[in-house]
Amino acid sequence: MHFDNLTIRDLLDAIAAKSPTPGGGAVASFTAALAAALAQMVINYSVGKRSLAEHDALHLEALHTLGDLSNRAIELAEQDARAYAHLNEIAKLDKKDDRRRRDYPAAVAAAIDAPKSVVDLSLQMLELMKSLLGTTNPHLKSDLAIAAVLANAAARAAAWNVRINAPLLENQSERDSLSAMLDRSLSRAASTAAAIEKACA
Repeated sequence: MHFDNLTIRDLLDAIAAKSPTPGGGAVASFTAALAAALAQMVINYSVGKRSLAEHDALHLEALHTLGDLSNRAIELAEQDARAYAHLNEIAKLDKKDDRRRRDYPAAVAAAIDAPKSVVDLSLQMLELMKSLLGTTNPHLKSDLAIAAVLANAAARAAAWNVRINAPLLENQSERDSLSAMLDRSLSRAASTAAAIEKACA
């Protein structure tokens, strides 16, 4: 499924439909994209403001980075939908089927990689937002705080899709490593979002 040309109403209807995709993985990605867009709005109200001119270089770089992250988030929504459909197809095959034995590990990895990338991307957004504290238009503090809340929510939501697929990994040490990585990332995301909210209060 391609999401670029859907209206908001079409997207909401597609999510609400009795269909596995777009589902939670796509919603996590869209939430990250919304966080990036709102942070960009804060910056756009700051660029060119004489009192903030010393931060123009930081703002312009942040605008570019957030644009890239937003685009990547939408790509990950589509990647997640494809990965889920492929894993579902492979999992329905008989366990002795050659194609299942050959393709199943890669299908599981792909189903984990998309939401894991959303977690990483959301954390990157949060760290960028934190670097903007004290440099942007003070009248948009609430918008920056909301962007942080959304980015943290995107990370937490995407982590659910990682965890639901992690037991499908055959290697226990790989499962343990993935779980530890998620715990670290979510802890950092939560603390960074909290710091941004506190600074914006």
